[in-house]
Amino acid sequence: MKKTMLALSLSALAVMGCQSTSNESATAPTASQSGAEALGPMAKPRLLAHTRYDAKTFYDTTSYTGSSISADGRSVLVGSDESGIYNLYSLNLADGSKTQLTNFEDSTYPERWFPADDRVLFSKDQGGNELNHVYVRELDGSIRDLTPGDNTRASFAGFTEDGKSFFILTNERDPKFMDLYRYDASSYERTRVFQNDQGFSLGDIDKSGRFVALNKSVSNKDSDIYLLDLRSRSLKPVMVSESGLEAAEEVKSFSPDGRTLYYSSNAKSEFDEVWAYDIASGKRTKVASEYWDILYYGFSESGRYQAMAVNADARTKVSITDTQTGKALALPPLPAGDIRGVSFSKDDKTMVFYLNSDISPSDLYVWRVGEPSVKRLTNALSADIDRNSLVASKVVRYKSFDGLEVPGLLYQPKLAHGAKPAPAILWVHGGPGGQSRSGYSPTIQHLVNHGYTVFAVNNRGSSGYGKTFFHLDDKNHGEGDLQDMVWAKKYLQSLDWVDNDRIGIVGGSYGGFMVAAALAFTPEEFKVGIDIFGVTNWVRTLNSIPPWWESFRKSLYDEMGDPATDGERHKAISPLFHASNIVRPLMVIQGANDPRVLQVESDELVEKVRANGVPVEYVLFDDEGHGFTKKANRIAASEAYLKFLDTYLKP
Repeated sequence: MKKTMLALSLSALAVMGCQSTSNESATAPTASQSGAEALGPMAKPRLLAHTRYDAKTFYDTTSYTGSSISADGRSVLVGSDESGIYNLYSLNLADGSKTQLTNFEDSTYPERWFPADDRVLFSKDQGGNELNHVYVRELDGSIRDLTPGDNTRASFAGFTEDGKSFFILTNERDPKFMDLYRYDASSYERTRVFQNDQGFSLGDIDKSGRFVALNKSVSNKDSDIYLLDLRSRSLKPVMVSESGLEAAEEVKSFSPDGRTLYYSSNAKSEFDEVWAYDIASGKRTKVASEYWDILYYGFSESGRYQAMAVNADARTKVSITDTQTGKALALPPLPAGDIRGVSFSKDDKTMVFYLNSDISPSDLYVWRVGEPSVKRLTNALSADIDRNSLVASKVVRYKSFDGLEVPGLLYQPKLAHGAKPAPAILWVHGGPGGQSRSGYSPTIQHLVNHGYTVFAVNNRGSSGYGKTFFHLDDKNHGEGDLQDMVWAKKYLQSLDWVDNDRIGIVGGSYGGFMVAAALAFTPEEFKVGIDIFGVTNWVRTLNSIPPWWESFRKSLYDEMGDPATDGERHKAISPLFHASNIVRPLMVIQGANDPRVLQVESDELVEKVRANGVPVEYVLFDDEGHGFTKKANRIAASEAYLKFLDTYLKP
């Protein structure tokens, strides 16, 4: 199964915000574009007042994560960056009041409440190094590291139904593999229940703690599912996937009674369908199929409600079924947006969820099931920002060099029209195999607010558009996908409200590689480039992947090529070795603690391009990794992007 190894989500680039006093006459579009229709020339719209905001104002927006409901059903556990860095908070479900539970200087993420009391499990790393540990916050507020060790990487894996024990994965025995441990919920004494020597990754554990479902990557097109019975003497995983079948399969969940394993498979479809495997009989049955990939399929704690999420043309569509009646759960009227992060209380009487859209950051809502309305618990958007100043994306598609239809999300600035065309940037997502999706991005909104068209392209090789599209970039990186960017530029040039001569390219991680590749291999196409911790030397990167990626190494090499045999091709597509071709202004952003794309990747590119006499700006954060989590750094990055673009791209 193809994995997004170097992916960078838009939220990882989010920056925070302080209102500026800049006001201009703004234009409002006279027509909207629906679905997959292309955007053509637009008439000059009427004028409206438009306020521009600086970075600090934009990123005074608060980001939230997590939605675990406490044992007594009165509170929800969340992570919030309102203090400048993610820490834990308890939100009262009755009135939305919050209590801060941690105060760390590194981003801290919630796992869940303990099932019977107010202890909390959470995880954090050190300065972005991705060596996450699992911690418990005790009732008295003290903190205990359950997975100590300088080089240990760990992750929480769930509680048993009785709440007496829980599971954690760690790589302390072997940095390459995650072993499974069962912890006593009272004493924290632990027992290793599975030694992972074959590169498995955990899918799910049934509520009784007996069955463990495992994923195993075979190639970037093939992944298998295994079932481990912890009561068996052999403790040997048994393959559930059909032998000899090449398909990307992935564990979704166990049924509440532990008799059925649900998994996704694209064996008989372009998209991920959900199948049920009966553990006793071995029978497989298809239970859900959509035109798009099914991302999630799981149950509430009691099993009464079943939730399914679909990646529908870069949006998340959630449906919830009452398993007692077989009917869809009818939700009250909601604001426009996508539902995410659904959680139910133990008694199924309370549901919490996030609602997110391009113009509304994720806010947490609570619904007492059956009541006619929901209650919003958070107000994430900065009070200084007029929501009418924000821009919703439109799904568009264009034809690339070989006739392939390529999708993307297009953001049109309020001021842009035929008489006043706007400069533009292509936004390239991480990967290989990532996807730009609908949802609030302070980074993008900040740029659009300041007059830049943003086109987030889902080039060939992106996820979400079927397995054929997904594999079109296999061992073709920096070639077909790069040409998709060139033709995306041509598409933008067909729009009368885009300045044809002022189009740049911006991307993070794999997208950063694409930026550097665009400037090196198509040096006259783009006016500027912003490379955000992008790969510049594939030879080095593929030989220095973190040890905990071992379970996906074969899949990654199948996707990108094995450095032992494909080194010449890797060198040929690496921008570092062709940096002498770069003649357009370049900005590079890097985290010093990045374990995926090492700092040296950016250092060397900057040195070589500067030797060309080309303007280069380099921003290095010494306390960040692969993605920036501290608000101060996100603000600094966003201000740097805008200043660079205003200097080298704007008229």
